[in-house]
Amino acid sequence: MHRRTALTAIAATALLAATGCSADSTAAAKDGTTTVTLALDWTPNTNHTGIYVAQAKGWFKTAGIDLKIVPYGSTAPETLIANHKADFGISYQEGITTARAAGQDITSVYAVTQKTDVTIAVRADRSDITSPKDLDGKTYAGFGAPYEKPLLQKVIQSAGGKGDFKQVTLNTAAYQALYAGKADFAMPMPTWEGLEAELNGKPLKNFQLSDYGFPAIYSTLVASSDQFLKKNPELAKKFLAAVDKGYRYAVEHPSQAADLLISANKSVLTNTKLVQQSEALLAKEYYKGTEGSIGTQSAERWQAFADFEYKAGLLVDANGKKLTSAPKASTFFTNAYLPDAK
Repeated sequence: MHRRTALTAIAATALLAATGCSADSTAAAKDGTTTVTLALDWTPNTNHTGIYVAQAKGWFKTAGIDLKIVPYGSTAPETLIANHKADFGISYQEGITTARAAGQDITSVYAVTQKTDVTIAVRADRSDITSPKDLDGKTYAGFGAPYEKPLLQKVIQSAGGKGDFKQVTLNTAAYQALYAGKADFAMPMPTWEGLEAELNGKPLKNFQLSDYGFPAIYSTLVASSDQFLKKNPELAKKFLAAVDKGYRYAVEHPSQAADLLISANKSVLTNTKLVQQSEALLAKEYYKGTEGSIGTQSAERWQAFADFEYKAGLLVDANGKKLTSAPKASTFFTNAYLPDAK
């Protein structure tokens, strides 16, 4: 399960080809339900469990929604949403921050994961690396995302290092690159690659970003557009109520939720043990915040990451020019369409 590296700057036509209609039309189906489209960010995985649980349980149908799940293709969900070719999509904080700062019409409406689902990892047997400061002079294997280098530099420097390291681009799983000696450290997702590494007898040692002063990240989000939300507020609330019910079920019944996810994606999720372990870990530590919150987002968390991206020079406007001041990130998300919203 990989994290996409950047927004795909190409025409948003994949969804039209897949569904044969514009997402913004919210067409009524023959059975009286309203068609709603959701674009995936990658192949189906445990980040998407609540969606598939709600689908399997019939909760979208009960809400009057005919959900069309659009497979990930060459066009990023952020692009589809911003161009109003998808009603909703799976995204992540960096993707939305970059797009929204550039003036694109995209808004986060639901936090799937409350805990940052990425760590700095090294082989478990690397006794010479006991802190991020020991990564100075070492080689990092990543996906080439602009934010990776400044993020790592900040963490390494916070741990007492200089933040000087070499970079190579991954063409295999992070743990495989580390055990093959192609790199010394990487940033895998502990709820997938970390578990996969363990199952394959190649365990990793992890450093949590938050332990070294880096702001918490919403690693997986559900996003929509302001245009869709304003035109269809009640539909959006019904959709997110079903989504929320799906993820709450996954928290309470991770094994059954994993079975439903696997059943809906048998050709993709063939490693059932990995899926079950991933679901159990997400349910235990990631879907729910420390105070018990599910789905909600905070302005402080959004602003902290936006400030980091701005200071790193990663944010540009619609004309491609670097921003001259940090954006107001409270406009990048909304909790207004959640079931508990007043």
